[in-house]
Amino acid sequence: MNPKAISQYALCIAVSIALVACGSSSTDSEKISADNTANTTTTEKDNKAQNVFNTIPGPVEATEILKGAGAKYNPKYLNPIENVSKYSTVTAKALNLGIYSSDLSFTSVFDQTQESMLYLKCTNNLATGLGISGAFDENTTSRIEANMEHRDSLLKIISDSYWTSDSYLKNNGQAGVSSLLVAGGWIEGLYIATQIANDTKNENLISQIGGQKESIDNLTDLLGSYKDNTGVNDMYNNILELKKIYDGLPVASTTTDATKKESEKTSVKLSPEQLKLITDKVTEIRKKIIQ
Repeated sequence: MNPKAISQYALCIAVSIALVACGSSSTDSEKISADNTANTTTTEKDNKAQNVFNTIPGPVEATEILKGAGAKYNPKYLNPIENVSKYSTVTAKALNLGIYSSDLSFTSVFDQTQESMLYLKCTNNLATGLGISGAFDENTTSRIEANMEHRDSLLKIISDSYWTSDSYLKNNGQAGVSSLLVAGGWIEGLYIATQIANDTKNENLISQIGGQKESIDNLTDLLGSYKDNTGVNDMYNNILELKKIYDGLPVASTTTDATKKESEKTSVKLSPEQLKLITDKVTEIRKKIIQ
């Protein structure tokens, strides 16, 4: 399934969209500001961010795809909640806010109420650390608790909170940080998809993982707009390595999904070796993010 599909299902998700922890301290050199983006207009960058998600199905369809692939809830797919205390830099917080947002959606999709509340606390912790008020706060918690039996409404609340964070960062001169949030969600979505694909061997899911070239091209474009910043540059270089794998795949076929207006799915028949290459690289990138 499309990493955004997975991001949307796993959260907004995919999230895979989604930042790498660089291990540096939170210094002026790490802070990402509009000054680093003088060569590209805000509108162009906003379009790039949106393009990352353009081909991703919504939460309901994504859930159906995952469950149709035989996916079961498994906490091993998620970033452990105890890791949240590790993330002290702006880069690490932004990346892992994307990661935990996707994980929050994943627990919600599979009706894991207690785990959902724990992951909500993680997202609130990181959002607060980034100065984002109102995205994953007590009001969000109350709304989520009130909609635990209504999955579609629940996923919309989570998705809205994710994009509230993204919008806040962009509107406050931190569009580069926002690009990390998007990248973190995308990566987590793709990571979860590859893990489920390897567990279930579901051909539909595997073929849609292969059809992510457009998404990764857009994500590379987005991060490239802010690569003068150390934190973004590290993630940009990691995504370039994954892009090289996708560039070597056959051209994806595109089919119209009759159940969704104007939506399209792309798929590529991946060999076991190609799936392993993607899985290994995504796992490597994610490990850098969550460590």
